[in-house]
Amino acid sequence: MLHRGDGILPIPGSRNIRHLEENAAAAGIVLSPDDLAAIDARMRPEASSGRRYPDAALASVEG
Repeated sequence: MLHRGDGILPIPGSRNIRHLEENAAAAGIVLSPDDLAAIDARMRPEASSGRRYPDAALASVEG
């Protein structure tokens, strides 16, 4: 996400210190234009569809 421009700010979640450290270290990764093109080819927005949670999980939070 950091390679997508100044208007994009990822907000990673962390349940423990190790994950927080991994997330912080990821800021130092440099992706080439070829890397970004390969990611874009595999992560097309139109390829994702459906609900985030199954009905049973939604029922527990929606009342």
